[in-house]
Amino acid sequence: MKRRTLLLSAAGAGGALVVGWGLLPARSRLGAGDLMLPTADGIALNGWIKIGADGSVVIAMPRSEMGQGVHTALPMLAAEELDIPLARMRIEQAGADAIYGNVAALVGVLPFRPYNLADERKPAGVQASQWVLGKLARELGINVTGGSSSVADAWEVLRLAAATARAALVGAASLQWKLPVTELSVKDGMISHPSGKSASYGELARFAAATPPGTVTLKDRKDWQLIGRSARRLDLPAKVDGSARFGLDVRLPGMLYAAVRLCPMLGGSPGAIDAAPALSLPGVKRMVALPAYAGSTAGFAVVGATTWHARRGADAVSVEWRQRTQGPLETRQIEAALESAVRNESGFVFHKHGDIDGAERGADRTVEAWYRAPYLAHATMEPMNCTGQVSGGKVVVWAPTQVPGMARAIAAQVAGVSLDDVTLHVTLLGGGFGRRLEVDYVAQAVRVAMDCGGLPVQLAWSREQDMAHDFYRPMHVALLRAAIDAQGQITGLRIKSAGDAIVPRQIKRTLPKLAGPIDLPDKTTSEGLFDQPYRFPNQHVAHVATRMGVPVGPWRSVGHSHNAFFSECFIDELAAAAGQDPLQFRRKLLVNAPRQLAVLDLVAAKSGWGRTPLPGRARGIALHESFGSIVAQVAEVSLRDGRPQVHRVWCAIDCGTVVNPDVVAQQMEGSVVFALTAALHGKINILGGQVQQTNFSTYPMVHLREAPHVETWTIASEGPPSGVGEPGVPPLAPAVANALFALTGRRLRSLPFAVVV
Repeated sequence: MKRRTLLLSAAGAGGALVVGWGLLPARSRLGAGDLMLPTADGIALNGWIKIGADGSVVIAMPRSEMGQGVHTALPMLAAEELDIPLARMRIEQAGADAIYGNVAALVGVLPFRPYNLADERKPAGVQASQWVLGKLARELGINVTGGSSSVADAWEVLRLAAATARAALVGAASLQWKLPVTELSVKDGMISHPSGKSASYGELARFAAATPPGTVTLKDRKDWQLIGRSARRLDLPAKVDGSARFGLDVRLPGMLYAAVRLCPMLGGSPGAIDAAPALSLPGVKRMVALPAYAGSTAGFAVVGATTWHARRGADAVSVEWRQRTQGPLETRQIEAALESAVRNESGFVFHKHGDIDGAERGADRTVEAWYRAPYLAHATMEPMNCTGQVSGGKVVVWAPTQVPGMARAIAAQVAGVSLDDVTLHVTLLGGGFGRRLEVDYVAQAVRVAMDCGGLPVQLAWSREQDMAHDFYRPMHVALLRAAIDAQGQITGLRIKSAGDAIVPRQIKRTLPKLAGPIDLPDKTTSEGLFDQPYRFPNQHVAHVATRMGVPVGPWRSVGHSHNAFFSECFIDELAAAAGQDPLQFRRKLLVNAPRQLAVLDLVAAKSGWGRTPLPGRARGIALHESFGSIVAQVAEVSLRDGRPQVHRVWCAIDCGTVVNPDVVAQQMEGSVVFALTAALHGKINILGGQVQQTNFSTYPMVHLREAPHVETWTIASEGPPSGVGEPGVPPLAPAVANALFALTGRRLRSLPFAVVV
């Protein structure tokens, strides 16, 4: 059996079981170093699993750890099927092979499926741009940590890989001992027989690598020992003792440091530059011009012996900055343009049902409201950074990235080398939230390294540069209108929104091999509106995709983050118009949505909805589905000097099978604090082309004293796991806004709402 031809297989009665093959490019393009292969420290049993001589197990880790717990969850899946303690699991960064990719995750944001590379001719009825994009996605072996998809993507393939490895190990013992497989048992990585024979995985690994695995079956749910039970996170000890390596922790012999200065006006560029004052300073080595890589704004970097020397040199450069040719960007003008687009343009219709025009003509009255959401920065704790080294036609990159395949691609493009000549090391991420789905900072680091004589260079942005040159969550506005008949029934719902589309722009800037325009309907612009669970007799949901010139990108929970605010606040408005309790109003609209109803009822029960809260407090409720998971939240609020105070948040979630309950609770808590920061404080203003928020003093975070108590409850489910990292974000803002209405009688239709009265 050729392991390079058949990566994971089982010679069962039903034929060969192949794991991970579906996303592979043409087999002749597989590189010898792309898969997990035997090394001095272990024997690889397949492309995912390697056994150490000491019996420890190493799994290929294709996803980036940015606090979401994936470096614990994925080892739990493998350890469960291998019957070994979680403490004996280790991880090794996955290679560039496409078996580690998750092209399927793109389906979550694209309105089409990627097409197989084997399709040499475009399938009938498929747009050329869709077909080309699908081919490119597969060719690059896109591996994305995003869309809350890591555990869902690995759920079957990694368990099957581990089960295949276990079967091969048991088969090896059976052949060596000449005993039936059915008489062998496995516990804690030891294979034994009632006769007294036993051997560890480490002792059997080399023989198992050449042994067909036999029949492979996954464990029954009733036999799980790890999945569904809380486990200590494997990444925490290193983070506590300081040995964990984030992007800014990379240290290499002879390393230089680079500081970035980009044009303060978005889309602008440098004019006349005088670098002499900087180059005359001690420790300053050189200045390197930086074009507008991957959608970034142009500028330059100064290289120094230390970060302090580099930043001091960057500040000393004299430069005349030029505005973009189209004129300066202004958020006030952008908001007015978006409102005009909603009024005057038809947009792309994502959902329609019934006769909305007829419902509005026959309405006894209508309820109408404008909702607005501002630009938001990601504001990760670790600013953008990347270390690069270019020498002898080879490129090595150390980067905290969510898209290693795209990072390699941009590095190869900038350096003018092939992908095979780029080695990428993915570090831990000091926050991602979608910002590290971009690769501009990787391109900059490689460009600077090309001018540094083969020495490694660590390029780091300052906090000010990071906040003023983000790929922001787009500003969106929406007009929601409901038709109500003489009996007080909601007979129609019309929603039209406007704002920049994210995905087509991001694809263009992160897939450099893609030629021509890509401007397809982007479901992220309307997600959470066109697919909400409430069903009215007549519905019409459309979005006008705009091009306002501000760099935009995915922000934690993407379109759901603002669309949930629009829809769930408006549902509360309709409940008030109908004179009904917000919970009961929702329940009546969910008669055909049992999963959503179960989550709503759970959060209502746990929060004691209907009981009178403490004096001076009120509660609001919101329900939203995103990334395959359903989350309902109840927020309890009060006012202090006119400012909202959120005291408690109850969360209920249906995320399918729960792998690690503690991590689910942690992600809900983190989502609440992240979303509360945006709801109370988050806003990016652009004046004269310049972002006015440059640090946490002007873009504040929720402080510890402001953080609410959060309780999380999960729905028991036997379905496959779904997203956890993002679904807790969307319901928070509407739950708080609805609570503030209950408290003050005032509707809040624009974010943020730091001051209410």
